[in-house]
Parts: sequence; C-alpha cells; structure tokens
Amino acid sequence: MAELKLSETRDLTRIERIGAHSHIQGLGLDSSLEPRAVSDGMVGQTSARKAAGVIVQMVKDGKIAGRAVLLAGQPGTGKTAIAMGMAKSLGQETPFAMLAGSELFSLEMSKTEALMQAFRKSIGVRIKEEAEVIEGEVVEIQIDRPAVAGAASKTGKLTLKTTEMETVYDLGAKMIEALGKDKVQSGDVIAIDKASGKITKLGRSFSRSREYDAMGPQTKFVQCPDGELQKRKEVVHCVTLHEIDVINSRTQGFLALFTGDTGEIRAEVREQIDTKVAEWGEEGKAEIVPGVLFIDEVHMLDIECFSFLNRALENDMAPILVVATNRGITTIRGTNYKSPHGIPIDFLDRLLIISTQPYTEEDIRKILDIRCQEEDVEMSEDAKVLLTKIGLDTSLRYAIQLITSAALACQKRKAKIVEMEDISRVYELFWDVKRSTQYLMEYQSQYMFNEAPPTGAGDEDEANAMIS
Repeated sequence: MAELKLSETRDLTRIERIGAHSHIQGLGLDSSLEPRAVSDGMVGQTSARKAAGVIVQMVKDGKIAGRAVLLAGQPGTGKTAIAMGMAKSLGQETPFAMLAGSELFSLEMSKTEALMQAFRKSIGVRIKEEAEVIEGEVVEIQIDRPAVAGAASKTGKLTLKTTEMETVYDLGAKMIEALGKDKVQSGDVIAIDKASGKITKLGRSFSRSREYDAMGPQTKFVQCPDGELQKRKEVVHCVTLHEIDVINSRTQGFLALFTGDTGEIRAEVREQIDTKVAEWGEEGKAEIVPGVLFIDEVHMLDIECFSFLNRALENDMAPILVVATNRGITTIRGTNYKSPHGIPIDFLDRLLIISTQPYTEEDIRKILDIRCQEEDVEMSEDAKVLLTKIGLDTSLRYAIQLITSAALACQKRKAKIVEMEDISRVYELFWDVKRSTQYLMEYQSQYMFNEAPPTGAGDEDEANAMIS
C-alpha cells in the first residue's frame, strides 16, 4: 500500500504556466557580446541579438538614457522574444515595464497619463540606508516552555558566535516564534535586524557540511562571519518612481499598489517627488536607475501619443524606450498620412532601428526542439522534420501551436512519442491562415456580408496578396 502511494505522489515543485516565451532566459550572448548559435532559449537573429546586447550593456553601465530603440520585422521573427531576453539579461535590479499599444485605449484614464505611469514604472530608485544587524552562526537555541499551558509566555536563550566571539541573547515570545517560523537550527548562519527584529537565514555553516543531516540540493553553505556580532550594514531598497507616486498621491496609496486602482496622479505630486529624489541623489542617499519601457504594437499609438513620447524622452529622468512593430508603410493612427511602420518621421528619426529577419529552416527546427523540451513533449525525428516543413510553408507560430495538439492526439492512441500520423491529424483538424483564406475566397458567396468575388485568373494571386 505504501509503495502504491509513493508511485501516485506528484511532483508539485514545478507548477508553472507555459507561455509563448517562457523558454527565453536571456539574449544568448557570451562575455564579448557575440551571439551563440543556440543559448538561453534564443535561436538565430544573430545581428539583432548582438545589437540588443549592446543596448543592455549600456543600460547596465548607466551610459544610455532617454533613448529609443525600434525592433522592426515581419510577424513571427522574434521581436517580443528579443525584448523578453533583454528583460532577463538586465536582471531584477533594473526596472522593466511592458505595455501593448492597444492597452492605452481601454484604460479608465487619459492616454498621456497611462504613458506617463508606464514611464515612471520604468525608472527605479535605489534608496540606501544603514541598519544595525546581529550576524553570526547559531550555536544553540534553548526554549523554556511553561509547565502549565497559558500560565506564562515562552522564554529562551540564543547563542550566536563569530570567528572571534560568542554571545548569549535572551529571547522573547515574538523572537521564538520568528525562529520557529524560519526553522532556524544549530549550525545556521543568520542575520537579525535590530530595529525590526526581522530574521534572515543566510545559509548553513561550512563547519556543519560533513554532518549527515537531511539536506536538499538547495542547501547553501556559507562561512562563519568574522569580527563582532553587531555590525552596521548598508541596506538598499529598490522601488520605482510610480510606486512612490501612488503611495504619496492618496491616504490609502499603499493599498492602491495591490489593487491596481491608481487613478490619475496630479503633476504637483510628481514634481515634489522628483525634487525630493534629486535631493536624496545629491546627499548620496539614493540613486536613479533608468530602466526599460517596452511598447509592443507601437503602430497602434496615435499622433497624440507620439507627440507625448517625443517630449517625454527629453526629460532628465527618462528610461530607455524599446518599441516593436510588424507593420510596413501604413497610416499613422489619427491622421491621413502614411509613414514607415505607422510612426511619424520626427519620432522615427530618434530611434535606433534593429531589424529582425525571417527564420531559416535550420532555425525553425532548433526552435521546435526547444519548444518540445519546454512543453515536455517527446517527438520522433520524422515528426520533427514534418513539423519543420509545416513551419516553413505556413508560419513558425502555427507549427509551435501544433506541438501540444499533436501530443494530445498521441495520448489518444495511448502512445508516448509523437509520430508523423499525429502531426498529420492535427494539421487536418486545425487550419493555418493560408488554407483558411483560400477556403474563404472559394466559398465567400455563402458567407454573410461578403464582397463581390473577384473574377478572372487573378483569384489565386489576390488570395495570396491578402494572406501576405
């Protein structure tokens, strides 16, 4: 019975939603910013990745701010993937905000206010402060429990040591509860904030590394601290300007950060905050960290938004703006004028343009291999060859969407490896854009509100033109 239960136990450590770009871990560049063939989930687009890597390096070095970059290319050429790779490469310390161009028109605030909030989310502030901490290795924890339940609160003693000294501290009920909550035991290296009483477990002492305790692979070993137990340490808090704006704009501002109901923030509040942050910068208490604002579908913005962006990029505290579009020469929204990518010429002149190229057959095959691994799907070589050919003839996105569908078809016939017959089955069930458009052209007279069908030998050419 015990064996049966063990086999039925599920591994709950990795429960996550697999998204379109969940396999992206970075830009896949080496230390000299040269792109690797396949790395960090990125395949191909070597020149675009190298250009993005240069931008990321300048952001990290603080040598670029108030600049704008355009990722331009055909649909399905990895523009959003490169933006996600930039976000991963910058790390947690650098703010990275994402926004779709169409979002601005569905918010309960003006377009310029929404853009301003997005800009402020992309600018970080590192606030430095000194705090007194007690840091050492736990030698012993003694907890005295009262003989009669409820008679008195628990008391105890905590013995901490460094390489040079050892001290015993008296513990109250709150500290005992905090130690129990963090499962602190003898041999752990901990830090206690004297002001707040917060306990941080830094790891396990190297002196205990040879003990045969129940330790998992995630156990971190650290050296026993040296010097005195009580130390003054510089603590850095990272917040965005938008978070400071929201907290100062209303009495319950902190709660508004969680609900998302920030509303419009007055310009006076922002001016006061900018002045205060500038003062902190001069005093060395804070540091401005320009981050990255990524706007996808930038062609969806109208002329008012582009005018606002032109002015906002000239501000002293402006982030790096990265925009992406798959449009060619098209109408600027809100005008009757046409322009490359649907972007006004004066704004286009500010942009560093990174172009993405269509994927080759070899690139498509490598991407499909990565996606099969990400989605936990075993696929035969023949099936991968067929899926690569489908991706080349239709689109990469369509081929990726067939992976999970083919895996379900494989489960249906109680097999473990996806074969060519599973790919063929889902290919017949789910149509791509080209087949769907050809069907519509053929039977459009039977649909409602159809336009007059084209006549002559150019029918097929017109259908192909509509697809492209």
